[in-house]
Amino acid sequence: MWRPTVTQHVVVVGAGIVGVSTGIWLRRAGAEVTIVDRLGPGEGTSHGNAGVLAAVSMVPVTTPGLIPKAPGMLLSRDFPLYLRWGYLPRLMPWLMRYLANANDSDTRRIAKDLTPIVSDSVLQHRALVAELGLTKWVTDSDYCFAYRDRAAFEAEAYVWALRKTAGFEPQLIEGRDVLDYEPNISPDIKLLATLKDHGFIRDPGGYVRALAEAFKGIGGAIRTADVTDFDLRGGAIHGVETSTGRIACDDVVLATGVWSKPLMRKLGLNVPLEAERGYHIVYENAQGGPSRPTMVAAGKFVATPMTQGVRCAGVVELGGLEAGPSKAPLALLRKKTRATFPKMTATAEIEWLGHRPAPSDSLPLIGQIGSSRVFTAFGHHHIGLTGGPKTGRLIAGLVTGQPTNMDLSAYAPQRFA
Repeated sequence: MWRPTVTQHVVVVGAGIVGVSTGIWLRRAGAEVTIVDRLGPGEGTSHGNAGVLAAVSMVPVTTPGLIPKAPGMLLSRDFPLYLRWGYLPRLMPWLMRYLANANDSDTRRIAKDLTPIVSDSVLQHRALVAELGLTKWVTDSDYCFAYRDRAAFEAEAYVWALRKTAGFEPQLIEGRDVLDYEPNISPDIKLLATLKDHGFIRDPGGYVRALAEAFKGIGGAIRTADVTDFDLRGGAIHGVETSTGRIACDDVVLATGVWSKPLMRKLGLNVPLEAERGYHIVYENAQGGPSRPTMVAAGKFVATPMTQGVRCAGVVELGGLEAGPSKAPLALLRKKTRATFPKMTATAEIEWLGHRPAPSDSLPLIGQIGSSRVFTAFGHHHIGLTGGPKTGRLIAGLVTGQPTNMDLSAYAPQRFA
């Protein structure tokens, strides 16, 4: 059980996996904690992700060779990268900084710094739920990467070499053994690269809501409201202003994903953070789908068996927060799903669009802004569910003055200043 060691009041802005994890670890340290969210627990990106505890996801999108390939990717109807062209003028400052990292030295640096956030994901989730009676939510499994053939796998040799450096080397399954391992996959898939020591969540939104209820059960408070401003006097936080009134506090944690950017502006920091629009389709009551989380290399999406059915999540679209969903990404997702799992049937399909918080250097912002007692815990790009509990644990340590046993300088929130 948690044991009180401190008495300060902390306001956590954001009730996704990062915010709720932070709240739980802070309560275990004895802090008084109020989580504030405009929608409620698990209603944003934490609801719509692929559900994978992707410990191997330390390689950024910006690998060497991306720049010359990008125009062809954008123009291809068969590649899962989309751009709302009308948004391009607003996107350009971020995009130039983002693409500047598409070189070997920066890719290796980013992969090295992402590794400690993601590589022990399953252990971190189990530590989070251990005393809360929620262990049933975390499912151990292999994580499978599906390729058309060995040549397609070898075309990603650079990425797999970085994963090996981080301690992840796949078992390769080829030929007839593919269908023995995954009976419902297309016979056109000739190679599977499988990784042990991974896991997944069968209902990500339900998981975060269950964590939020457990947080309240150990004395935490949750308020549904918009945070509109900060009471920052003498360089230190004294409270937050919300749509339902002021909340006095000693510390603030910003953990509200891409919506943290306008709040950072109020604190005098302009963070190069964009919304990467991600889609999913849930095939309700699906039969004939994957038996474990499967990354389909040709479509850059993950198919995950979940309580509701099979969720196929992925696709990258750059287009900001305001535009509605596009038809093309969903059409491609359906096409690639049918091609990979031709036997799959479902009673209905549910479409979803969410916004991943993408910093220009692909690294989350984890740390204190100067000596303000305002802490950041956002910008996790594709690894929010994977790295949420670890981030929450690190932030709780910073807030309560406990050792983190990690060099956090790579994630410093003021690194863009």
